[in-house]
Amino acid sequence: MTALFTLDDLEAAFPIVRQLVPETPSYAWPLLKERFGLEIAVKHENHTPIGAFKARSSIVYIQKHIEEHGRPSGVVTATRGNHGQSMALAARTLGLPATIVVPEGNAEGKNRAMKAFGADLVIDGRDFDISRRTAERLARESGFLMVPSFHRNIVLGVATYALEFFRAHDDLDVVYVPVGMGSGACGLITVRDLLGLKTEIVPVVTENAPAYRLSVEAGKIVTTETAATFADGMACREPVQAALDILQTGSNRIATVTDDEIAAAIRVLFADTHNLAEGAGAAALAALIQDAPKLQGRKAGIILSGGNLDETAMQTVLTGGTPVVCIPG
Repeated sequence: MTALFTLDDLEAAFPIVRQLVPETPSYAWPLLKERFGLEIAVKHENHTPIGAFKARSSIVYIQKHIEEHGRPSGVVTATRGNHGQSMALAARTLGLPATIVVPEGNAEGKNRAMKAFGADLVIDGRDFDISRRTAERLARESGFLMVPSFHRNIVLGVATYALEFFRAHDDLDVVYVPVGMGSGACGLITVRDLLGLKTEIVPVVTENAPAYRLSVEAGKIVTTETAATFADGMACREPVQAALDILQTGSNRIATVTDDEIAAAIRVLFADTHNLAEGAGAAALAALIQDAPKLQGRKAGIILSGGNLDETAMQTVLTGGTPVVCIPG
């Protein structure tokens, strides 16, 4: 399969990304090693200006569009939060108006953050996939540039974290990464292959949003009726074919975790690293915990993809519970 981009393309993206995001740290925390019996390197994408890996993506997508097609009159997207914050920050940096569509019941903290970056917020739809269709309609009506959640240039921006991680830890046997629309996992797979590494990449989905796992198993796009998980960054019902193609060829398996396992992993990360992870940000560790007995003597990596956990959910999780998600309508 032809790679989405080359190493030269990736190196050329770094100056664009560095306008917003310095290299994020990756630490092998000793308390995690003590707890699970193996070295675990944590890539801290929660340490970006939006608290998530997506800070790297929209600035690359919009800048590449400007270079190839000229400056748009504005930008529009749909999101559960981190992609929207990324676009809002990129739009503010580039001096463009931004409209962001979120579903009903979206995390209020993420909504406030997007508005604080200067975006106009539209609430429409019971889930992300319905909001996405609203955003596409608004883009057609306004003439604004639609910024998708998955695209070659979105993955290109995100993949800068993968190159940072592999350069800091070139001896990783396995890396676990959460899957929402797939840019993070696809970026890791692409960079691993470009570097010629043998690292196993394990994409992770939630039991309540298994569309990508079902699609890989079926060999075609499989959609689900709901995606009722508090790990909102993973709440995908409708996979993207381009992402599915990469996951099918670039990973041997997709791990599935429950919301209870994700909540437990958030508590572990808080206890052992003093970092707060959002649901998607802890999913990688939740999957690693399942595999820990067979990983002894190996070196694993996890992507802490974001730390934007809603305050109410945080209180529930840190007191031993698991947030319950109700789908509007």
